[in-house]
Amino acid sequence: MSRALSVAAVAAAAALALTACSSSSSNPLGSSGSSSRVTIGSANFPENVLLASIYSQALQAKGIKVDEKFNIGSREVLYGQIKDGSLAILPEYNGALLAYLDPKSTAATTDDVNTALAKELPSSLEILNSAPAEDKDSLTVSKATADKDNLKTIADLAPLAGQFTIGGQPEFKSRREQQFKDVYGLNFKEWKPTADTTANAIKDGTLQVGDVFTTDPRIVSLGLVALTDPKNVFGAQNVTPLVNKSKLNDTETGVLNAVSAKLDTAGLTALMKRVSVDKDDPSAVAKDWVKSNGLG
Repeated sequence: MSRALSVAAVAAAAALALTACSSSSSNPLGSSGSSSRVTIGSANFPENVLLASIYSQALQAKGIKVDEKFNIGSREVLYGQIKDGSLAILPEYNGALLAYLDPKSTAATTDDVNTALAKELPSSLEILNSAPAEDKDSLTVSKATADKDNLKTIADLAPLAGQFTIGGQPEFKSRREQQFKDVYGLNFKEWKPTADTTANAIKDGTLQVGDVFTTDPRIVSLGLVALTDPKNVFGAQNVTPLVNKSKLNDTETGVLNAVSAKLDTAGLTALMKRVSVDKDDPSAVAKDWVKSNGLG
C-alpha cells in the first residue's frame, strides 16, 4: 500500500513537472501572451505594407516567429480579422481608426484621439504607444489649380467642388463623402477610386483634387499642394499598432513600442521616397531601418 502511494506520488510529481514544462514552452518569453508566434497583417497600400514589415522584422530580430499577411485590403476588412484573432497586429493610424469606429468624434490631438479610441475599442483589442510619425490624409491639388483658384484650405473648395473630380482609395468615398458635405459643404462632381495613383492623377489632370497621404514624397516631387484642414476633419493620424491582446505577450508589446519610439514623420517620409519613388522593396527598406535604429 505504501509502495502504491509512493508510485502515485512519483507519478503525480512527474505530471506536475510535465505540466510546468508545457506551460513554459507554450509561452517561452514568460509574459502574459498565449503564443510565441504572431500574425501581422497590413492594408493594401505601400506605406502600410512597409510599416507591417518593420514590425515583423523588429520582432524576428528578437527571435519571435512571425506570419506575414500583407496587402489584405481596407480597414473594413482588416478590423474584423484582428477582432476575431485571425491577426494579432496591424499598423494603424489612430485618427483614421477613430473615424471608422466613431464618425462623429471631434477628437483632434493625439492624446484626445487615443483616449477616445480606448473607449471605443472592444475589450479584446488595444492600441499600443503611438509613434511621433504622423501620416495624415490630405485633400491635395496641383500647384496650377491652387494658383488659379486661390486654394489654400479645404474650405476654399466649397464653391468649386461641383466642377471637380476627386479621387483616393476605393473606400474613400464611403468614409468621407458625407463628412465633407456636413463640415465643409463640399459636393464633388465625381469620385474615382484611384488608390496609389492618386498623386499622379492630380498631376496629369485626371483629378482636380485627391486624398494623398502627407508622407507621400510625390507631393514634393510632383509639385502638389496639400490644402490645410482648419476644421480638423482628418485629426491626428499617428502611426499606432493595433493589437489583439490575447495574441501578444509583454516582450512582443515592448518590441512594438520600441519601434514607435524611433519612428518620426521625417524618417517615414524618407522611407516612403525609397518605396514610392525609388521603387525599392518595402522589406529591404524595413530591414535597413530596423538595423540602423538598433532594433535588429
